[in-house]
Amino acid sequence: MKHLFVLLIGVIVGKCVIAQHYAPQDKSSAVKFSIENFGFTVDGSFSGLNGDIAFDENNLSASSFKVSINSASVNTSNNTRDKHLRGEVYFNTSKFETIEIVSSKIAKSTTAGYYVLFTKLTIKGVTKDISFPFKAVSENGGIRFTGSFKIKRRDFGVGGRNTISNDVDIKLNVFAKKL
Repeated sequence: MKHLFVLLIGVIVGKCVIAQHYAPQDKSSAVKFSIENFGFTVDGSFSGLNGDIAFDENNLSASSFKVSINSASVNTSNNTRDKHLRGEVYFNTSKFETIEIVSSKIAKSTTAGYYVLFTKLTIKGVTKDISFPFKAVSENGGIRFTGSFKIKRRDFGVGGRNTISNDVDIKLNVFAKKL
């Protein structure tokens, strides 16, 4: 009886330390970017969101993100430009089909209600460590994750040395549904 009690306590505690798993919902999410080109801001987006998110605000060490987007889904509302962006100089989508974020650590932010995601971002086969603040809010049986960050596109081998800025602003608004 004592062993059964210990086993039962172990199962209960185990369930408490395992984060809930969520699947990102592509149609209810937005992955957007903006970049300066010839002094004008070009806005775009990606779709094809896929992956696994484990999140427990009370146990961040059990939380993780492994999420990707379809690189060929790049959309700037200009078909000619989008075709160019799918080419070898930019995203080379025939060779590198996804852009991926894999978390290495999640921590509470010093700003109330926010967390910090430490992650590896892979674009065009190049992986870099980045971190950025994000917010997680319960919504309709899931969680809405929002955050933003900047990257240097040349660090990932995206584009040449032309009139396009090296700085890219990324905005994430991801709804993930509980599995």
